[in-house]
Amino acid sequence: MHTKTLYIFILGVLLMACSQQGPKAQTAASCLEEAEAALANDSIRLGETLLRKTIQLAEASKDWHTDYIAQQRLAEALSQSNPKEALRLMKQALTIYEQHPDDEHNYVILLDYAGTFAAQVAYINEGAFDEALDFIHRAYDIAKKNQMNDMMCQTLTSLANIAWAQEDYRQALDYAHQAEPVATDELRPGLLQVLARSYLSLNMLDSAENIYRKINHGDDVHLAYIVQSNLAKIALRRMGATQVEDSVAEAFDKVEDIYYEALEQKDEYYQESLRQEMENQQLEYHSKMYARTLFIIVIASLIVIIAMGLVIRYRMQAQRQAQRQLQQEAEHQKAQLHQANEVVAFLQNIILERTEAMKKLNGSGNSLIYLSPHEWSEIERTLDAIDNNRFANLRKRYPNMQEDDIRLCLLTRLGISNRTIGNIYCISISAVQHRKLKLKKDVFGESNPDITLEQILNSK
Repeated sequence: MHTKTLYIFILGVLLMACSQQGPKAQTAASCLEEAEAALANDSIRLGETLLRKTIQLAEASKDWHTDYIAQQRLAEALSQSNPKEALRLMKQALTIYEQHPDDEHNYVILLDYAGTFAAQVAYINEGAFDEALDFIHRAYDIAKKNQMNDMMCQTLTSLANIAWAQEDYRQALDYAHQAEPVATDELRPGLLQVLARSYLSLNMLDSAENIYRKINHGDDVHLAYIVQSNLAKIALRRMGATQVEDSVAEAFDKVEDIYYEALEQKDEYYQESLRQEMENQQLEYHSKMYARTLFIIVIASLIVIIAMGLVIRYRMQAQRQAQRQLQQEAEHQKAQLHQANEVVAFLQNIILERTEAMKKLNGSGNSLIYLSPHEWSEIERTLDAIDNNRFANLRKRYPNMQEDDIRLCLLTRLGISNRTIGNIYCISISAVQHRKLKLKKDVFGESNPDITLEQILNSK
């Protein structure tokens, strides 16, 4: 009976050694997150590819929310290169939403985007703007009914843009002025652009210049280009230098072409970096699997050797003193059982204490995450145990590091996604990326953009 149980146990260990758990199947939501990360890095082509894959995964899993969001994102990505296809995608997103209603705020956004893309198609083809106006008026009515100030501003700005495209500059000004009282900080630059453009089209140069100077472009290079080019046009128009204005406009167009070429080069660089990173991850994954398999095989071999020795010893003693052996075996089994129970209880306590924080960090979704100081301490202590006191050494080597910097390093070492880190700190993904860059530069003195925070931590 004991021999049969031992053989079953050994067989189970060998099966564990031979099995390898592959990476989890990709979900529509995770694919959408990768697509948004690619677009945020100006990798348009990769972003479009991932968005199309997201749509396929979402339709297969009937994840309608992710489906219409991906349709919207893909339409945005194609809006400049293919407005007609962007409009088709937005109509499809609207159909999905109307069949599976979600947040009404999203409905207003979809209608506004559909109207914007319909206006682009009408402007390019010199057609009627009726369909575009219908979409945006529907969006405005819903936003006004539900007192959505941000969407009221957005839809009124869209109506102003359409009026400008129809060369009804007075109407464009009227819509823009209606949007001003409900404008948010995020939407104000776009509103000011259409307002200034309308003044400029009416040759109201002082008003146009005043508005353009109010636009805070921040780090937005393209917006800065728009502001400066139009201020130059205003200055030249005041001097009556029509030919010079045309030449400057042509020069600005060339600068814009150079800007988009630079974005395309950045896209290619990002794709190559991503491909290399994926290859490195695959190599690391296979290396870990091989090491784990070898470890389990060694343990299994030791168990087989020990088991064989115990069996031989048991049989020899059974032949000499059967009764005495039975009694000793019973006492031995009782002691082993007691010892095993103590070991299991000890391990359970360790696991329960040290994995609670890990469960929170590995959780998916967009919900906010709170970790107590005790949980942060447990995470650091666990990592120090497996990484030769890496973070204890970091604290000694960089005594001026803030606690938040240490925690960001902990999360980075664990491979936690930027979205989850953002949920912990209540900040956006771009803010997380900025914080990592600042930590890399200010604390570790690394200004090379090709070296990541993960690589710096692995070298410490």
